[in-house]
Amino acid sequence: MLIIPIKPGEKIERALKSYKRKVRNTKQLQQIKSNKFFKKKSTRRREEIAKAKYKEDYQRSQEI
Repeated sequence: MLIIPIKPGEKIERALKSYKRKVRNTKQLQQIKSNKFFKKKSTRRREEIAKAKYKEDYQRSQEI
């Protein structure tokens, strides 16, 4: 559960903005969506490796 401290006199829009930022930074929504369906460990690991490979190739192409 996320706790957002609100100062006296602070607007609700500001509190919502900080809440949204916290949700995005902690990746809670992404975790909830990923837990919606069961994924085998081997499938998750394969996706992680593919993502790491893509990132490495992208960084190498940016160096040139």
